[in-house]
Amino acid sequence: MNMSSLNTTHQFDVIIVGSGGAGLSLALSLPHHYNIAVLAKAPLTEASTYYAQGGVAAVLDETDSIQQHIDDTMIAGAQLCELDAVKHTVEGGKPSVDFLLKHGVQFTLDDAEQLHLTREGGHSQRRIIHAADATGKAISTTLVQRAQEQKNLTIFENYIAIDLITTEKLGIDEQKNRAVGLYALNEKTGKVHTFLAPFTALACGGAMKAYLYTSNPDIATGDGIAMAYRAGCRVANMEFNQFHPTCLYHPQARSFLITEAMRGEGAYLRLPEGERFMLRFDERAELAPRDIVARAIDFEIKRLGIRHVWLDITHKPAEFVKEHFPTLYTRLLELGIDITKDMIPVVPAAHYTCGGVVVDEHSQTDISGLYAIGETSYTGLHGANRMASNSLLECFVYGMSAAQHIQSQFNPEVSLPAVPEWDDSQVTDADEDVVILQNWDELRQTMWNYVGIVRTSKRLKRALHRIEMLKREITEYYEDYQVSKNLIELRNLVLVSEMIVRCAMERKESRGLHYTLDYLELAPELRKTILTPPDFKVSQPLVNEEVEPALG
Repeated sequence: MNMSSLNTTHQFDVIIVGSGGAGLSLALSLPHHYNIAVLAKAPLTEASTYYAQGGVAAVLDETDSIQQHIDDTMIAGAQLCELDAVKHTVEGGKPSVDFLLKHGVQFTLDDAEQLHLTREGGHSQRRIIHAADATGKAISTTLVQRAQEQKNLTIFENYIAIDLITTEKLGIDEQKNRAVGLYALNEKTGKVHTFLAPFTALACGGAMKAYLYTSNPDIATGDGIAMAYRAGCRVANMEFNQFHPTCLYHPQARSFLITEAMRGEGAYLRLPEGERFMLRFDERAELAPRDIVARAIDFEIKRLGIRHVWLDITHKPAEFVKEHFPTLYTRLLELGIDITKDMIPVVPAAHYTCGGVVVDEHSQTDISGLYAIGETSYTGLHGANRMASNSLLECFVYGMSAAQHIQSQFNPEVSLPAVPEWDDSQVTDADEDVVILQNWDELRQTMWNYVGIVRTSKRLKRALHRIEMLKREITEYYEDYQVSKNLIELRNLVLVSEMIVRCAMERKESRGLHYTLDYLELAPELRKTILTPPDFKVSQPLVNEEVEPALG
């Protein structure tokens, strides 16, 4: 049911921020007698899940194995993945697929009417289930429909979360800091609402709108990561930002992704004169992990002074291309590109936040009653580079794990403390929003130029200096004026951008997605970068201490 009430205080059993695969898998896995709120700051399908083209990685074929999927993930993650998290996720592959099938997601079948499996970069086997080349759309629309049908779910569209409410913030002396809800802005009315619950889950995606060029929808402003950090949660590995190698280079479609499955089905990357170049960088060529492919394209673009490279699948039969990539074929034809005959101009674009809020196997954060799921979280699965189609899998595995944990902790007798309403009596309406626009543009340009695919210590230092100045300006603006969606997002983005830079400055090696010209070699030990609030105290504990550090 959708909500439009004059009341500005709402009480629930569970509050879920985000309506993508992570949030809805949690919502649909909880018991039907729980009273659940789902907050979405845009229409329900406006989440990264909807735009995912590839699919869900899962071991379903008898020629494949759990161990092979684990090994592929560890290699793609430059051995920085946490083994327990990888095992937990990969073993959840079959249950995740069963969950999606149970809710009616229509995946592509093969000639034998079995789930068709495709292959993507980093995978040694065909293990990607998909719905043609629009898997995310199929999953998102199906789960949204199920959520709308479920009577115990109250959906709040166009509500953007501002900050978490915790016992510590309320000055309540408890043994452990506990989340009791959040404040959220109703964008339509401009009023701030209070949402209270013993359990809150942040499933609001990543932060790749911090970059000038991104494949992400506008919602990806790091809201969950920023809110959790401000509330007292640790954040890890923010230096690892994945740039998808193949985003369409076209003035009318600046964030349109060309699925990795196209390279999985045999597409080549070419230079303007037609030369294939990936074999010069990696023996796996176009099927190398994303960090390697993106860096190779970036190198060639800078070396030759060109604006893009070409992705070519014209050597495959036209019917094969149309059957496997119907969405891409239709969309690109609208832009004057016939992919059965024409090569596709592509560039790398910021795509995925591999770091995030530190959680355990149940998606539980450092704060009791607070969960983080999907791209908002750091589970340890992705390490230094996310392998294709592991992200959707992570959403479902950890969404279901969070649901089990909430059930085990649920106590209907628990009472929530009194919480004051949002106080905006000391602020005024902003006289000019141009300040927000200027800072937004400057932040994203700074991140793209100084904290991109290739980094240096000098660039990172410059970025931090500018970000700290922007943060001061934005904080002052936030304290003086009424909140707006743009201001809330900018406040979150500048904080998350600072985390990215601080983590990058701590990593004195080139590993996975973090590539610096000042430290080209791998460090001898495996370490994850952890930021502890409130002052960005950095620690780098060892990963997988029980196994020999493999530097693959």
